[in-house]
Amino acid sequence: MRFATNALGVAEGDIPGCRVNIKQQMQYPWISRADRLLDYLPTVGKLLDLCEENYEVLSELAPQLRYMQGLHASCRPGHMDLFLEILEQTPYTTVVHLTYYFAHEEGQRADPDALLRVYHDARQIEVINLRQKVLPINAGYQHPSLYNKWKINVFLSKWLSFCKAQKHHFQADEEFLTKMHG
Repeated sequence: MRFATNALGVAEGDIPGCRVNIKQQMQYPWISRADRLLDYLPTVGKLLDLCEENYEVLSELAPQLRYMQGLHASCRPGHMDLFLEILEQTPYTTVVHLTYYFAHEEGQRADPDALLRVYHDARQIEVINLRQKVLPINAGYQHPSLYNKWKINVFLSKWLSFCKAQKHHFQADEEFLTKMHG
């Protein structure tokens, strides 16, 4: 079966053999054909490469992450607001919470909802916890096997790349006080 992709590479038709359907792709547009990475047999080296790539993309989204404190929001017209909260800052690591907040009848719901440890010296990201509803990975980050870490980091990679494509950006001197569109 043939399929078309939009400007972000998101499939606009069903992909044969793919575990993510078009309804999920429309609801979560950062999913693309690259979700087939979930089917790879990872190695420790490939996982470390992926963690380094995730660090590079997060560094583009928040270039001054090492010096940031508090809650920050990246508000892009026509897109969901992306929230970054600095939970812990040490000389070599930063622990961050990255999420979107969706309105829900029970209040706001974070999805995806990531807790990340950023290693500035090693230029790597460790996923401490990730909750999301779209990909065929565990609903929460449970067993730290190589394959589970691979799946979680593939999801993070696709999400960070999507945020970068939407031109989200966080500045150290712009702590979230009011909604500012840029």
